[in-house]
Amino acid sequence: MRKQIVNRTDIEVLVHSFYAKIRADEEIGFYFNEMISDWDAHLEKLTDFWEMNLFGVKKYNGNPLAVHNEVDTHFGGKITSNEFGIWLNYWFQTIDEYFEGENADILKRRARKMSTFLYMSMFQHRQKGSEI
Repeated sequence: MRKQIVNRTDIEVLVHSFYAKIRADEEIGFYFNEMISDWDAHLEKLTDFWEMNLFGVKKYNGNPLAVHNEVDTHFGGKITSNEFGIWLNYWFQTIDEYFEGENADILKRRARKMSTFLYMSMFQHRQKGSEI
């Protein structure tokens, strides 16, 4: 039975379930598994990020643009919109598997916007790198 997203525990369920799928994915899992050495700390940080994003709790401390640009550089600029599409599909699937309601819809919209913003930032970062 699906429920509303009402607190950090719900976000934690979402983040942990989502990244279990991502890590197991043959097409994109290696990006994450190669770059992330401490999964417990990473999942905690991502729970902080989404809690801040949805509820305004200011625990998150990070720079998603810089981190994603670094990952893209590590993999030679080979990350495409396809990888972001796979990521987004898993996000939507996981939300729909466990949750419903306004906050679930908000997290879908924000993830869609964020994925576009991150990909565009990576693309611009590649352009700057090729100008050097």
